[in-house]
Formats: sequence, structure tokens, C-alpha cells
Amino acid sequence: MISTPLLQALHRRLIRLSGYGDVRLEDLAPLPTTGLAHDHVRVAGHGVLLRVPKQSQLGLSAASNLTYQAACFERAGPGGHVPGLRAVMLPEATVPMGALVVDEIVGRPPVLPADLPAIVRALASIHGLPVPPPPARRPLRDLDDPVGATLGEVTAQARHLDAAGLHPEASAAIGQELAWAEDFARRSGRPPVTLISFDAHPGNFLIAGSGSGTAPGTAVLVDLEKARYGAAGFDLAHATLYTSTTWDVSSHAVLGTADIAAAYALWLETVEASLADSCRPWLLPLRRVMWLWSVTWCAKWRVESRAAAKAGKDRAESAEDWSAALSDAALVDHVAGRVADYLDPVTIAAVRSEWLTANPLTDLLPLPGQTTRS
Repeated sequence: MISTPLLQALHRRLIRLSGYGDVRLEDLAPLPTTGLAHDHVRVAGHGVLLRVPKQSQLGLSAASNLTYQAACFERAGPGGHVPGLRAVMLPEATVPMGALVVDEIVGRPPVLPADLPAIVRALASIHGLPVPPPPARRPLRDLDDPVGATLGEVTAQARHLDAAGLHPEASAAIGQELAWAEDFARRSGRPPVTLISFDAHPGNFLIAGSGSGTAPGTAVLVDLEKARYGAAGFDLAHATLYTSTTWDVSSHAVLGTADIAAAYALWLETVEASLADSCRPWLLPLRRVMWLWSVTWCAKWRVESRAAAKAGKDRAESAEDWSAALSDAALVDHVAGRVADYLDPVTIAAVRSEWLTANPLTDLLPLPGQTTRS
């Protein structure tokens, strides 16, 4: 929760911005904290929120983190499924991580699987945006090899597996998937590069209602800080994996393989045919890689959440900080419970069955070099 001194400092900064001079301190209403990386403050009467980072999930400095996040909103904005960016408050002593002023989306959490098509269309709107030439992609991460680069992140996070206290069966299963991924990364060819969210779990969406400025029923991606130029398959996986659909209490759901296959089929129908054709063989393997990214992140969080919060020089160099001290106890308990579930061997076996057994998803998404089953 935002402290009173920080709220006062945010108010002092806000009223210096054009169009917000009439905002009173009592007009700022902190919202319940639901995430590990941000706090949010509603500005009454202006239709905007203050998005206040608690840390950088990309390991950036405070200023670079804010610049990066602003670019995420700006790049995805033309797709029409993210809040508009209104202003940027750069970090200073009293607001050490800075803040963004973004449109408030009036809506509700997604109900799955009913709202999954709306989420897929929102993602397709981002994936279909023109990709600028490499020099114009900065400051966003630009992954010429999205498979190898993401597996590099997986490998870095996997260093925490031994210290995370996994059940031997869980450790063995993750090890098998890591071995598969290492072999897969050596295959020739790569999926096309598009703009992606890389944080597309359903809890990061709202379904717009009347009065939101967006057509009712539209899915809006409201948490956008890790966008990059990479592979669209990562977003589709993050929107539909068990480790994503059960993360947030408000949108918790367990999807069947038929639901998941229908979501992928809709995406393939929605994007341009050339993008669909070139992405299709990569969608199932990237689902496996995204799951590996998620479970190795869980191991990393379990280990790093035990540490004290960063301060001084350490925080100035990298604002990434998963210390439990930065979030309230109820949120930390929730995350710990989700992490325990995702690292449980029974859960791991259930998720892996999506690609290790024949089902509607594997029928739809053959591996490179395979053909669909008749």
C-alpha cells in the first residue's frame, strides 16, 4: 500500500502537470494492491490512474524502467486495447520510482472461458501492429532470436531451482523440459518477430463496460510493462496456461484443452494469413517454453522473496526486487500459494500432458516438420 508521504508527493507532482492543477489530495484514492510490481491511485474526476512502480521486473534502473513502461503503452496504443498514456512523472527523491498517468478503464475482470475470445482479439491487435525497423524499436527489447533469448532468461531463472526446495518428481520433470528446450533451440528457423506483451495472463485484462470510453465487452490489457519485439506464441501461451489462468483470484479458471485450442484457432483466424501461417508451427513449442519461463520464475521468486528489500546503490543499479517486504502479507501469501501449486509435481504433470498426449491442442498445432492429424 502507498504510504502517506508518497501519496502527498504524488499529489505535488500531479498538480504541476497541465490539466491536473485542480486535483486535491483527497481526490487521490489508492486502489487495493493486487500485483507485486505496482501500486495504483485513482484520480477522482479525471478518468485517470497513477501507475506507481514498486520495482522493475526487467532489472532496469528507476528512470529506465519508467521510460520503458511509457514506451510499452505508446507502442501498443494504436491497437486500441490498452489504456492511453497521459503523462510521465520521472523519478525524483520524493517519488523514487516515478509514475505514469494512464486512462482508467471502467470494467470487470474476465470470466473464463467466456471472455477468452475478447482477450485473444486484444492480443491479435498488438501482434498485428507494424514492426518498425530495428533502430526504431528501442527502448523496447528487440529479440532477433526470441526462442534463444527467452530460453536464456529461463536458464538464468533455473539457477534458483536447487534452492527452491522442489519435490524430486517436480525437479525431474522440469529438468526433462529444460533438456527438450535446449534441443529445440538448436533447430533451424525462427518465428516472425512482432510486438508482444510478454505478460498476457488474464488477470492483466479488464473487460470494458459502459462509460469506459471503450466499446463494452472489449478486453483491455491494463498492465503493460514488459512488452518487447518477440514471438506472438508467448502471449497466447501466457493467456491460456494453467499457471496464468489461475494466478489472479478475480479471473481464476482452469481451461480445458478444447477451450485452449479454440483460443488458438481464433487467433489464427484473426491475424493476417501470412502471420498465421508462419507462426502456426511455433505455437506449441513456445507454449512449452513459456511454461518453463513461468515455473523457473516461481523458483526464483520463492528464493528471492526471502531476501531483504534492496536499498541504496543496489536499488539504483537495478530496481528489480522480489522481496516480500515490498508487498502486503495477504498478497505475498497468495503468491506463495500459487507458486506452491505450480511447482507441485501433480500440477506439473497435468500441464505437461497438454503437449505430451494427443488432444485438440496438439491436433491444431503441429510441431515444425509435422503435419496436423486428420
